[in-house]
Amino acid sequence: MEPSTFERIRALVRERAAIVIDPGKEYLVESRLAPIAKARGYRGVDELCQRLASEGAALTHEVVEAMTTNETSFFRDHYPFEALRDVILPELIARRREKRSLDIWCAAASTGQEPYSIALLIREHFPELFSWKVRILGTDISKAVLERAKSGRFRQIEVNRGMSAPYLVKYFTRDGLEFEINHELRRMVRFEELNLIHSWATLPSFDLIFLRNVLIYFDAESKCNILSKARKHLAPDGFLFLGGSESMPSEDLGFERLPVARAGCYKRAPAEMGG
Repeated sequence: MEPSTFERIRALVRERAAIVIDPGKEYLVESRLAPIAKARGYRGVDELCQRLASEGAALTHEVVEAMTTNETSFFRDHYPFEALRDVILPELIARRREKRSLDIWCAAASTGQEPYSIALLIREHFPELFSWKVRILGTDISKAVLERAKSGRFRQIEVNRGMSAPYLVKYFTRDGLEFEINHELRRMVRFEELNLIHSWATLPSFDLIFLRNVLIYFDAESKCNILSKARKHLAPDGFLFLGGSESMPSEDLGFERLPVARAGCYKRAPAEMGG
C-alpha cells in the first residue's frame, strides 16, 4: 500500500466519522480493506482508493464502515452492569413511578450485546418494570453490524464472552451453530443507524445513555462535541456511562462523576440540573 493511499484513507475516515487512525497503522488499513478490494476485483487497496471518486457513495460508506471498530461482548467489564442493577436502576425506578417509563440509549451498539445485556438485566432483576414502557435504543454507524444486532443471533464464541450458562439456557434458543435471543428481550430493543458526529435531532431525551468504549477513537474536539450533545439529550436527573478507560475531557462540559466503583458513571452537574 502506497503512503499516499494510507494518508487518503486516514483523511477520509476522519472526515466522515471523526475516527483517528494513528500513523503506523498501515497494517490495520490493509487488513480491513483488502477483502473489499478482492471482492470487487481490484488489484489491491491502492486501486480501491483510486476508485473511491468514481464508484460513488456506496464504496466510500463501505470503506468507512470497515475502518470502524466493533469490539463488544455481553456484560462487558461487568462493573457498569452491577452499578445499573444495584444503584442506578433502583434510583430511576423510584423517580419514575408516576411516569412509568424509561428511555435508554446505547450509542455504539455494534452487534447488539450491550443493549441486549441491559434488557436481560431488567428482565431478570426488575419484574416491576414489566408493566412499564421501557425503550432501549441501540445505534451504530455500521449498517452491517446493525443487521446482525437486529437478528438477535450470536455465535458460540460470542455468547461465551460474558454470558453465563444459566442466562444462556434461560434467554437463548440454540439453532444449529448459533444462539438466538428470545422474543421478549428482542422486542425491548430497537436499532437505528447513527453517525455520532452528525445531527442527533431525531433523538429524544434519555434516562440512561451508554457511550462506552467509543470516545477513545475520536479526536479531542469531536469528543467534546459528542459529550455536549449527550448532555442535551440526557434527562436532568439521568445518568451517562463511559468506558472504563475513558474520562471526561478537561473542559467543563457540565458532568460530574459518581462514586460508583469502576463503573464510569456520570450525572449532570448541579448547575445543569433543570437546564
